[in-house]
Amino acid sequence: MLYWALIFLVVSIIAGVFGFTGISAATAGIAKILFFIAIVVFLVFLVLALMGGALVL
Repeated sequence: MLYWALIFLVVSIIAGVFGFTGISAATAGIAKILFFIAIVVFLVFLVLALMGGALVL
């Protein structure tokens, strides 16, 4: 998912350079949403891994 966020970020930058501000803003918004979803998924898996590790001890 982080890969797709980076792809949308690159598309946004390229669109901004060429003057397509509407497309640039839309892809930047999508990249931001995907980035925050990736962070939330990472934190959920981190908490689950820490809880699973604590139960084994």
